[in-house]
Amino acid sequence: MKAIEQTSSSIFVDFRFLGNKEEIAFNPHQQKVYLLDFEKPVYVLRINNQVGLATSGKVIPANNINGNEPEVIGVLPAFTPQMWGNEDFKSTYRTSYSYYTGAMANGIASTNMVIALGKAGFMGSFGAAGLPPARLEEAIKAIQSELPYGPYAFNLIHSPNEDALERNAVNLYLKYQVRTVEASAFLDLSPSIVQYRATGLEIGKNGNVEIKNHIIAKVSRKEVALKFLHPAPAAMLQLLVNQGKISPDQARLASQVPMADDITIEADSGGHTDNRPLVCILPVMLSLRDEVQKQYAIPFHVRIGAAGGITTPSAVLAAFMMGADYVVTGTVNQACVESGASDHTRRLLAQAGFADVTMAPCADMFEMGVKVQVLKTGTLFPMRAQKLYDLYTRYDSIDAIPVEERDKLEKQVFKRSFDSVWDDTVKFFSERDPDQITRANSNPKRKMALIFRWYLGLSSRWSNTGEKGREMDYQIWCGPGIGSFNDWTKSTYLADYQSRHVVDIARHLLVGCCYLDRVQQLVRMGVKLQDGIDHYVPEKQLF
Repeated sequence: MKAIEQTSSSIFVDFRFLGNKEEIAFNPHQQKVYLLDFEKPVYVLRINNQVGLATSGKVIPANNINGNEPEVIGVLPAFTPQMWGNEDFKSTYRTSYSYYTGAMANGIASTNMVIALGKAGFMGSFGAAGLPPARLEEAIKAIQSELPYGPYAFNLIHSPNEDALERNAVNLYLKYQVRTVEASAFLDLSPSIVQYRATGLEIGKNGNVEIKNHIIAKVSRKEVALKFLHPAPAAMLQLLVNQGKISPDQARLASQVPMADDITIEADSGGHTDNRPLVCILPVMLSLRDEVQKQYAIPFHVRIGAAGGITTPSAVLAAFMMGADYVVTGTVNQACVESGASDHTRRLLAQAGFADVTMAPCADMFEMGVKVQVLKTGTLFPMRAQKLYDLYTRYDSIDAIPVEERDKLEKQVFKRSFDSVWDDTVKFFSERDPDQITRANSNPKRKMALIFRWYLGLSSRWSNTGEKGREMDYQIWCGPGIGSFNDWTKSTYLADYQSRHVVDIARHLLVGCCYLDRVQQLVRMGVKLQDGIDHYVPEKQLF
């Protein structure tokens, strides 16, 4: 059976191929080898009513040779994985690829992950959210020691109920000159993120504003995107000047640049998500960016990236074809050996299907009713977390909850008394944000929320540390894309979760993207593909 047939007329009717006919491939295996050689153009040829491929030779006008030479149907240009996306993205962050791995809280996006990626030319964002200042400082030192010139980023998560966490993180980033932060879960701009941006601004040698502190904002709503597309609010800049946190010159420069260098459009992802389809939200955000920059004549071009469901080569290709400047992966990296997740959690992720996810109340914005997307198979966390939120909305204090319900919570969920949980909560916030305890002592409902958040917060840590006896309480952030990844790799070495490495997966996604792009070009030429040529599967490690 022929691997390729051609079903429409040639688009290169006035050209012929001049080269060694013995090197023209007609069998599927050799054709795939040629298609994977991205540094060479591929000539698509018709000879004796068959379609073959070649990577050597040249195309010349048809009138210069006899009619016995192969006719040229088309040419697939050389195009490597490094060529996808936006060149400015790569130069800004000193990466080889328009691809980075997003932050996953509590160090799931670990130092090992960020370092491995950085050494391979990819940027990784460290999962700083939820970590105490000492742990974050330790991570900064470790990553900077291995990657003194980058590339790397650190997460800055919005903490509207715990301002001290955000302030502490920014203070550390400024102290250690962390030049790239990935801002996530922001509902509005905060003084801390504005301070970070403004502190890194100065006039360059050419007289233009030079940005040293870069912000990649992860958003899923237009109203939030607008805040990062515009410069920082004048009132907030003046407040920071009055507090002595930035200079008047820095405030003036901050009024001339957008808050973000890049905006990652987060579609249906793990963790904090609005579950938006990428095919709907990305084009809208690209148009919004163009509209804002044209209307306000902002001299800095904000790049737009795609995240959420980027777990297969076809998803990567779709994002770039829709106009994304770069792509971001998340859930798929949690299943890698470099992640901070436990062995048990990574095994569950490797078995998940795309329907094995659900939304559950989150710890950091529990009182606001905000939810995160998590794995629902192999754990009771989603059901138990929802029960806690239902009780929180129904009652004004722990004491108001019926005795039978309280007993169930203490014995089945918390596995300890509320008084014991409160003692741990006091110790926890005494180190991070003592004001939380002061407010809770005068507000019984607030105290109940902190007690419930003890479970919500620890459930993700149990998942990371592999806490024995708590497997059914693991909170595993996960998007439906993990199912797509597992389906794509089910018959390959990557089906084994212990064989999943973050750099290897990144390269397979980009190599597969290049391969599928060539396949689609063949389809547009009217070439009919057979014998599995239209699929890319990872056959060996690429690192």
